[in-house]
Amino acid sequence: MARTKQYKEEDVIQKAMNLFWRNGYEGTSVRMLEKEMGINQFSIYASFGSKHGVFVESIKAYKSELNSIRNVLKNSNNGVLGIKQFFYDFLEFTKENEKGKGCLVCNTVSELGNKAEPDLMVELMKFTEELRTLFINNLQQDKDRSEEMIEKAANFLTTAMLGLSLGSRIENETQLEDYIEMTFKKL
Repeated sequence: MARTKQYKEEDVIQKAMNLFWRNGYEGTSVRMLEKEMGINQFSIYASFGSKHGVFVESIKAYKSELNSIRNVLKNSNNGVLGIKQFFYDFLEFTKENEKGKGCLVCNTVSELGNKAEPDLMVELMKFTEELRTLFINNLQQDKDRSEEMIEKAANFLTTAMLGLSLGSRIENETQLEDYIEMTFKKL
């Protein structure tokens, strides 16, 4: 007879997500997951298949959590100003103590690069494309921009977001604000 789970998967994934966010994929061991999630290795493998399975679910949970600020951008009718506010909102989202944790997706791309498993890479690329689409939708609110310039600006902003994510892990608040202000100076 199968045992009943003594935990909620959403709760343990939230804990795992925060652990991966702090330590990265390779810096997080199954033993660390056991301790953080409060479940044993057998339960981890029974529910998620592997450390990789926990990580993919963590990325999905992260994307869901980030929706709180992505939805603000999605519903914005402020064009470039809405995107700029998203950058500031992102900094608040990533704060942990005095430094930010960056973006879990960006951190993962930086850490794993082309070594990421195909199913994980699909999730990472989907995240990036969704963000780029939000930028395009907001840039289209300015009727003076050509489609070509909108595409270029969206590509630039997507890459700038990666830079902000990395910078949020090491730079101080003034430096990060200067980065955002300069990013939007000529946009």
